Amino acid sequence: QVQLVESGGGLVQAGGSLRLSCIASVRTSRTYVMGWFRQAPGKEREFVATISRSGGSINYADSVKGRFTIARDNAKNTVYLQMNSLKPEDTAVYYCAALYGSTWYVDPQAYPYWGQGTQVTVSS
Repeated sequence: QVQLVESGGGLVQAGGSLRLSCIASVRTSRTYVMGWFRQAPGKEREFVATISRSGGSINYADSVKGRFTIARDNAKNTVYLQMNSLKPEDTAVYYCAALYGSTWYVDPQAYPYWGQGTQVTVSS
């Protein structure tokens, strides 16, 4: 069982930055693909980014490419999401997710482990 705890959300003006963190309760290095997803009010949860076990393979949604950066520190069992040039449409609850193995998916239903989410609000 993997428990995930996100932090770092908040209120920021458009063009600003935030860094989200997700700490896992177990050692996730070499065994878990980690991902970030988000869910805006009235919308379905959507893929934001994933990172492979070693950190060598990274994937982003087109909507965040060039603005967001995912990274992981396996020694700390932590994955990060650096968000720059934030837009009001980035407003959502951001969730960290984990999947055992090496294959990544954009479908959130593929991920069995989730954090509680952290709210990100971008004002115009």
